[in-house]
Amino acid sequence: MSCVLCVLVGMVSFLFVTGTEATPHILFVLADDYGYHDIGYHGSEIKTPTLDKLALEGLRLENYYVQPICTPTRSQLMSGRYQIHTGLQHDIIWPTQPNGLPLNSPTLADKLREAGYSTHMVGKWHLGMYKKDYLPTSRGFDTYFGYLTGSEDYFTRNRCYESYCGVDFRDNLEPVNQTGEYSTHLFTEKVINLIQNYDGSKPLFIYLAFQSVHSPLQVPETYTQPYRHIKDQHRRIYAGMVSAMDEAVRNITEALQAEGIWNNTILVFSTDNGGEILDGGNNWPLRGWKHSLWEGGVHGVGFIHSPFLNDTVKGTVSRDLMHVTDWFPTLVSLAGGSLNGTLPLDGIDQWETINGAKISLRKEILHNIDPLFKRSGKPIYNGTFDTSVRAALRAEDWKIITGNPVECMYNSMLLLPSGNGYQLNASIIVCCLYPMVTEYLEIN
Repeated sequence: MSCVLCVLVGMVSFLFVTGTEATPHILFVLADDYGYHDIGYHGSEIKTPTLDKLALEGLRLENYYVQPICTPTRSQLMSGRYQIHTGLQHDIIWPTQPNGLPLNSPTLADKLREAGYSTHMVGKWHLGMYKKDYLPTSRGFDTYFGYLTGSEDYFTRNRCYESYCGVDFRDNLEPVNQTGEYSTHLFTEKVINLIQNYDGSKPLFIYLAFQSVHSPLQVPETYTQPYRHIKDQHRRIYAGMVSAMDEAVRNITEALQAEGIWNNTILVFSTDNGGEILDGGNNWPLRGWKHSLWEGGVHGVGFIHSPFLNDTVKGTVSRDLMHVTDWFPTLVSLAGGSLNGTLPLDGIDQWETINGAKISLRKEILHNIDPLFKRSGKPIYNGTFDTSVRAALRAEDWKIITGNPVECMYNSMLLLPSGNGYQLNASIIVCCLYPMVTEYLEIN
C-alpha cells in the first residue's frame, strides 16, 4: 500500500511542478533543406529570433543526424527504420515513380493514433502517392493538407517534372485550387486553424513539414528587405525564406499559448538534410551539402522544447549521439503508446538521454548503403548491401565513407592503426576514414 501511495504522490508532484496534463500534445516541425549555419544560434547572419528563443528554453541537439536528402529522412521519421530496410536508400521519390514507404509496418502517425491521438499533417509528404494506400490519410493521419511531392511553386502550387506540369496540392484526398498565397503562410494558417478548433477530446499530434526553404527560391519581398546587404541573390532570397519560416513558428506557438495548451506541448524542430549550397544554403563549418554523406549533408539542425524537460537540461546543449529514426520510439513512448506490430526498429528511445538521466545508447549510425550509383565499366547493381559503391557509417567517434563519390576525389585517407578490430573487404574502396573529433574542432 505504501509503495502505491509513493507512486501516486510522485505522479501528482510531477504534474504539479510541470503544470501539464498526463498526455502531451506533440508538434513536430520539419524544415526542408535547412543549412547548419542558417540558424541564429549557430552564428548565422540570418535572424531567427523565434527558433533561437525556443532552443534556448529547451535543449539543443548538437550531435543530431538526418539523411542527406528529403525522402530518406521523412521515411525514417515515419518508420523508425533505416532506408536500407524500406528500399528508399536511393534518391527521392519522383512524381512519376511508382514507389512509396512500404505498407508492412505502421507509421509514427499510426502508432500515435493507436495511442489515442488526433493526428494531422500539414505540408510536404514525399513518401509516395501512386496508390491511395500510400497517401497520408491512409498512413495514420486523420487529416492532411499540403503537397504530395516536392519543389512546387510557393504561390501557384505547380510542380513541373521533365515535360509535364501540374498542380500538386491536396486537402485530404481532394485537389485544391488555391493560388496566390505564400505556402508558408498557408500552412501556418492551417495549423493555427487546427489548434483553434481543438475540442480537447484527444491529445494532438501535428506534423508540420514546411516547404521552406527548398527551391524554388521564392518569398514575399518584405522578408528580403532586412537582407539587402547580402549581394548574392540566392542567399538573399533564401534568408528571407528562413525569416518567413521563423515568423510562422512564432505565430503557431502564440496560437498554442492563446488556446491554453502550450504548457502541455512537446515541440521538436528538425531539418530534413543539410543546406543546398547552390540555392543559398550554408553548412559552415561542416564540409559538404545536401546529397552529401559528409557532415554538411547529414549533421542536422535540431532541438526540443517541452515543459516535460528537467530544469537541469533546459537551456543546455546535448552532444549525445541521436538520429532521426530515434523520434519514432521516443515519441511513441512519451505518448504512452506501444511499439507492438512494428518491424524491427533502428531508432532508440532517447527520452532519458534527452532529459539528462543517462548517456545515449546509440553508438553508431548507418548513414546509407546505396548500390545504385553507376560506376564506369561496372554493373549498376551488384547487390542490396554492396558497400563498394556509396556508403557511410558512423561508429562512435569514427566515420567511414566508401566508394568514390565526387566529394572524395581530392581527399587523402586517414588509416586506423592496426589491431583496432575494424576489417574491410579488400575490394571496397575506402574513400575516407577519419575521427569525428576533427568536426568538433572545426565547430568549436
